[in-house]
Amino acid sequence: MRTSRIIFPMLAVTAWGGLCFYAGLSTAREPAVKSEVLLSTGKTIIDQPISYPTQTPAKVTAAIITLPAGANTGWHIHEVPLFAHILEGELKVDYGPHGERVYKKGDTFMEAIDAPHDGASIGSEGAKVLAVIIGAEGLKNTLKTQPPASR
Repeated sequence: MRTSRIIFPMLAVTAWGGLCFYAGLSTAREPAVKSEVLLSTGKTIIDQPISYPTQTPAKVTAAIITLPAGANTGWHIHEVPLFAHILEGELKVDYGPHGERVYKKGDTFMEAIDAPHDGASIGSEGAKVLAVIIGAEGLKNTLKTQPPASR
């Protein structure tokens, strides 16, 4: 009986210590949630205010666009806002009268709306772009067009 008076408190202390140790480890093992803002803006790359289509239900499309080295998109427009993030390579975009811009891996921007532009993969590795289009039912995300007259 005397042994049980010593063993039970020792077991209780050991169990308590084990629980405390486990609790400390369990919070240390959970990864911390991080948020890195890539872009926060109300304007496109050519300084246009961003407005969302309201005439029809919204339709969001996310795509990865891959351009092999030397490839280009051809002249086109977007009728709706488009978020772009360069995942790989370099992309040169000609905006006609609004000039040219070169985007590199890690760059993020809101693409021009209703302004003709042509993107070209420059460099030897090609380019990969994450595009998130904030569109609407019935509107095309991309429309082929002619180069601007004032080019």
